[in-house]
Amino acid sequence: MTLALRQLATTAADFEAEFQRVLHWSAETDHAIEQRVAEILADVQARGDAAVLEYTARFDGLQAATVAELEITREELKAAFDGLPTKQREAIEFAARRVRSYHERQLQACGLSWQYRDEDGTLLGQKVTPLDRVGIYVPGGKAAYPSSVLMNAIPAQVAGVGEIVMVVPTPRGERNALVLAAAYVAGVHRAFTLGGAQAVGALAYGTATVPAVHKITGPGNAYVASAKRRVFGTVGIDMIAGPSEILVLADGSTPPDWVAMDLFSQAEHDELAQSILLCPDAAYIERVRAEIERLLPGMPRRDTIRASLEGRGALIHTRSMEEACEISNRIAPEHLEVSSSDPHRWEPLLKHAGAIFLGAFTSESLGDYCAGPNHVLPTSGTARFSSPLGVYDFQKRSSLIEVSEAGAQVLGQVAAELAYGEGLQAHAQAAEMRLKR
Repeated sequence: MTLALRQLATTAADFEAEFQRVLHWSAETDHAIEQRVAEILADVQARGDAAVLEYTARFDGLQAATVAELEITREELKAAFDGLPTKQREAIEFAARRVRSYHERQLQACGLSWQYRDEDGTLLGQKVTPLDRVGIYVPGGKAAYPSSVLMNAIPAQVAGVGEIVMVVPTPRGERNALVLAAAYVAGVHRAFTLGGAQAVGALAYGTATVPAVHKITGPGNAYVASAKRRVFGTVGIDMIAGPSEILVLADGSTPPDWVAMDLFSQAEHDELAQSILLCPDAAYIERVRAEIERLLPGMPRRDTIRASLEGRGALIHTRSMEEACEISNRIAPEHLEVSSSDPHRWEPLLKHAGAIFLGAFTSESLGDYCAGPNHVLPTSGTARFSSPLGVYDFQKRSSLIEVSEAGAQVLGQVAAELAYGEGLQAHAQAAEMRLKR
């Protein structure tokens, strides 16, 4: 069956309208989901462990007399790690080392306190401190994601977070050894076999068994996303993630089957994932399309890939690579591959993307697992104003101010003038009291 994949050209009169149709995605949550999540969160807040146990039994088919029975001990995490086949154990350790190394460099670049003194002796600065306790949500059920454990827990550990609490759904009690092993390697302190809105509520409000955290990170389904949105303010959250995205910006120099498979790598996530190719070479686009048709029947998740490509995918012929870069900035994709023989020529033109993958050998999948940078990235165009998950998400900053007597003479007059202008006399007089008479 021929794939009904959109092909657009920027020279076409209807390009703008067709382009907007490709990008359209509604982030609105189903009203029934929102209402159900609100009920679950209110119940968990009111009844704590009892509510958590009921929802875990109902939704995950996991029976327990107490929430304590749903906690996975550090000894169990270590046993899962020790029990892995050698190649899997080595792969997790290798990926963890690279992710940790990257985030340690990130800490040195942006996560340290600093201060300085003015010429009058006034001290100004910034004090950076880690969060005391964070919760990481790891999806479970249809698939297991040990990489998500590494990407959420390791930057928290590098930031110096005091306690990392992991929740992971285990339908019918089926625990994934890779996920548990990753939690052991990443330094997770406590782990619970909990999922869904009830897990988010337990982390946000705390129960007799599950400690309340200060921030929740990690992806999940529509119920988890809705719950995170609702508890924001009680706790911090990383982001509300939409469907996964890849944009390949190609100059025609990369083997077309590589590009076709890279487009598949996001399309196989789910039917709403988006895969787009931008290229100024029409003949190359046809070669990529031919490889898509050739490779698709052999993919285990071909039905999902087909639905994703037909629903939200596109092959777009541009006038030039410069125009391709402009369109890329409008899309602000989660993953951006610059599949070019000279990627550094185009990188300065690219402003908005969650992660930029430079060169033909840099497949997005390497970033998902083991390159080092975080794979929790902004989606749905939010890369225009958001950043990847990082060490900075597990820290907070406090301003430091120590005004000297000499500094108070200058700053006090300025502050008083502005305070009187705002009609705040106590502010003004507090500053003037420190002036020398």
